[in-house]
Amino acid sequence: MASELRQVSTASKWLGFVAAVWIQAISGNNYTFSNYSDALKSLMRLTQIQLNNLSVAKDVGKAFGLLAGLASDRFPTWAILLIGSLEGLLGYGVQWLVVSQRIQPLPYWQMCVFMCMGGNSTTWMNTAVLVTCIRNFRRNRGPVSGILKGYVGLSTAIFTDLCSALFADDPASFLVMLSLVPFVVCLAGIFFLREILPENSTAEQDKEETSYFGFFNGVAVVVAVYLLAFGFVPNPSALVSRVFAIVLVVLLAAPLGIPVHSYLKARGFKAVLDVNEPLLDGHDKRVRKSVGDEEASAAVTATMTVKSGPAVGEEHTIWEALKTLDFWILFVSFLCGVGTGLAVMNNMGQIGLALGYSDVSLFVSLTSIWGFFGRIISGSVSEHFIRKAGTPRPLWNAASQIVMAVGYILLAMAMPGSLYIGSTVVGLCYGVRLAITVPTASELFGLKYYGLIYNILILNLPLGSFLFSGLLAGMLYDMEATTTAGGGNTCVGPHCYRLVFIFMTAASIVGFFFDILLSIRTKNLYNNKSRSDATVPNFN
Repeated sequence: MASELRQVSTASKWLGFVAAVWIQAISGNNYTFSNYSDALKSLMRLTQIQLNNLSVAKDVGKAFGLLAGLASDRFPTWAILLIGSLEGLLGYGVQWLVVSQRIQPLPYWQMCVFMCMGGNSTTWMNTAVLVTCIRNFRRNRGPVSGILKGYVGLSTAIFTDLCSALFADDPASFLVMLSLVPFVVCLAGIFFLREILPENSTAEQDKEETSYFGFFNGVAVVVAVYLLAFGFVPNPSALVSRVFAIVLVVLLAAPLGIPVHSYLKARGFKAVLDVNEPLLDGHDKRVRKSVGDEEASAAVTATMTVKSGPAVGEEHTIWEALKTLDFWILFVSFLCGVGTGLAVMNNMGQIGLALGYSDVSLFVSLTSIWGFFGRIISGSVSEHFIRKAGTPRPLWNAASQIVMAVGYILLAMAMPGSLYIGSTVVGLCYGVRLAITVPTASELFGLKYYGLIYNILILNLPLGSFLFSGLLAGMLYDMEATTTAGGGNTCVGPHCYRLVFIFMTAASIVGFFFDILLSIRTKNLYNNKSRSDATVPNFN
């Protein structure tokens, strides 16, 4: 009986992960502002700084993700998903009413409120997904983070390409998708995504888990290449567009094969499991009794000591984490990476127009798709090098900061084709920052209060958006527009954003030094993790 329950539990865990992938594939709507920002600017007759502050209001919604973090420790996953889906339906639904001109443009402050709601909705979805899945797959935090954050990056391209294929890039239709699709998918995910109690696993099961994540990575890469290829199709016919949409849905459904395979394979080993049931059940009870909600691996290696506070790598309360220097190093370096990257995404429409591109949808897709590659590759690669060599995970953040600085220099130079290269590089490095920082926080401060710690780090999104997009980019753009257009609010030419990119290059270099410092400070932690992975029995 217990072995049958274990079969169901394992299959349910993978089915929940598939649901998580789908939710992440439609929860990146916060990055799609460039696809309808020009319509808002025209309808509401906004200056560039007013438009940028609308995007800041969208990102400020992430500041209220603290509520989602607090709720994640008190409410079940389904409740968190339901709140996020309803909030997104309202926030983006009102924006659709305005852009489709079904209602008159709302006062500016009211639009800021609904933009904020739309942005906040994703924090509930992301918190529910990340907290649940990292707890379910504790020994594979890098791949879990990379895959889930990778699909968030792909979601921008998924929405953009579907709108282009089905609705000819109509901004009103795009907003209909942003409001309805996440709502429907989250309602479906409510039935499958839930936390599964950790249990001991064999070496074979651990190897199987790794192979399953490899399959998820492979499917995700196929989806990314497919989206990228469609972006380069010139003026696709209606038939081609519909075929594209159908194949995309099939690709997104492909991961369902994993929970099916897991369940069928587990049934094949039922006899073996039944023989070992008493030993396994007894071991499970001893482990759970000794560690409670702690990770099972800690029960094997930890010794009881009396100390003034937890060491790095142990469970921290939120206040204990905030008192550490490591947390603030991670916080500031994250600000330098995601703040500047978000500014480029929010301003992509105006950057493209300034450089002579009337349609920026390709650049939005490039940023999204290469952001995906940054997330999915860095998650798996960083996990591999931790296990093999004890390489500190923050070291990959340091590398991404340098590459991102090079991308900003290319954008500042505004050479022919630099926007193609720059949007690719910025997307790639932005993706690395997200995928690396998410598991790093759990490794440094534990999983018990991870939902709240994660959302405090996510405060960097609205803060970075305000500093680099609302203030820096908005003010410098309007200054150039006033100088060159006789008081107008449109700027054309490579000079429009040059100074902005120079400042963002400097910020990336600052972030690089913070990441190097954190790598040095956590070297022993990751060396110990590498040794424990080689000697400690495997636990999920």
